[in-house]
Amino acid sequence: MRNIRLTIEYDGSRYQGWSRLGKEESNNTVSNKIIEVLRKMTGEYLIELNCGCRTEVGVHAYAQVANFKTGSDMDILDIKHYLNRYLPMDIAITNVEDVPDRFHAQLNATSKTYVYRMTIDDVPSVFDRKYTYHCFKIPDKKLMQQAALLFIGKHDFKNFSTVKKNKSTVKEIFEIEVYGDTEEMQILIHADDFLHNMARLVVGTLLEIGFGTRKKEDIEEIFAGTKPVSVPCDPKGLYLQEVSY
Repeated sequence: MRNIRLTIEYDGSRYQGWSRLGKEESNNTVSNKIIEVLRKMTGEYLIELNCGCRTEVGVHAYAQVANFKTGSDMDILDIKHYLNRYLPMDIAITNVEDVPDRFHAQLNATSKTYVYRMTIDDVPSVFDRKYTYHCFKIPDKKLMQQAALLFIGKHDFKNFSTVKKNKSTVKEIFEIEVYGDTEEMQILIHADDFLHNMARLVVGTLLEIGFGTRKKEDIEEIFAGTKPVSVPCDPKGLYLQEVSY
């Protein structure tokens, strides 16, 4: 059996995330669209597609990583061309490679990076509306940068997530950058892992601080559970930028 690694770019606008499991199971997911084409390509029904980071509903990816095993002897370049020919136009395979049998896109990932894109103007752009969050006023970048420092390091992010399963909620954020100008700002979050909706809730909290609707000191109280977390940011501005190994 061969182990194939894929690098994937996708527009998550019309999908129910990378995958939807349990009671919320859905066929309209990025992973299901890819699996359907892999089954057609290989003639193998039992395809397991592992991913580096499960993106949520409406979230995009610049460079998702996934792997699957197959008995097919199809050439790497032919696999890439086949997938891009039959996948929907909002999903693209940017790289395909043979990897060692022990490589697992999820288990071997050492860190993940998300970036959030915001445009700022008194009139929203009709061309950016699906792929950026629009702000009608300029958030306080310096205040957001100061607040972001409170997330750095190892913390229990249980209150910054909607995780339902009993698994470890302690994660480490290595870096948060808030940068940009008066027309577009971005928030980059680099962490060892992300809980369900963690990136959206962290960004949502930073935005509320930037707009002056809550104080940076609230972050410690949210961690402690004495104050509620902010509303999660709009997913259309969130992109999985990189999965590191």
